[in-house]
Amino acid sequence: MDRVNRYCHRSHISERVFRLIVKYFAMDLEATKIAELTGVSRNSVNRILKALRKRMAEKCESESPFSGEIEVDESYFGAKRVRGKRGRGAGGKTPVFGVLKRQGKVYTQIVQDCSRKTLQAIIRGKVSLNSIIHSDRFRSYDGLVDLGYRRHYRVNHGRDEFVTRKSHINGIENFWGIAKMRLSKFRGMSKSTFYLHLKETEFRFNHRNEDVYKLLLLMLRSNPLKLS
Repeated sequence: MDRVNRYCHRSHISERVFRLIVKYFAMDLEATKIAELTGVSRNSVNRILKALRKRMAEKCESESPFSGEIEVDESYFGAKRVRGKRGRGAGGKTPVFGVLKRQGKVYTQIVQDCSRKTLQAIIRGKVSLNSIIHSDRFRSYDGLVDLGYRRHYRVNHGRDEFVTRKSHINGIENFWGIAKMRLSKFRGMSKSTFYLHLKETEFRFNHRNEDVYKLLLLMLRSNPLKLS
């Protein structure tokens, strides 16, 4: 009976050990440490963690449109700045766009560029029109009120203006800081791996007031993993 695993189909790992892997993953332990604690091979642990991250990403992508007080911003991930290259996206970094509901959840998306067309398409898909949007003065955010959004407040970072009354983007900037600190421990990530780690960070942030271990088990009970 110990070999029966309700959380992962066709698994050679017992449910008891599988739950331990999920528990240690929820505790944010690295794969090497989880393998050491459970006696499961590093390769098998990596396969399970990758599948868990994919499930987290699916959950994040399925979130309903945001509404209310919304902060939008773009950030750049990757190698340190290259000398002589300044400004947004300097040094070949990967651009990521983010939408955050104040006191609520965040949504991130890797983008090819930060043009008005690209960013506003995401905003239209993820933010309800009755929302109040807060951003900096990046030109890609021009014209949001013309698209039908209720209000659009902007902070001028170029003039060291970071908070004007209730207008600020401190929430999304705080998330960027959390994400960069977390992802800094992973070296040489491919684009697909970067996506999964980014979405894991998003998932953990969105469920920061919940028991991630219990939440993952609940998700897996209704839709068990199928390891490839």
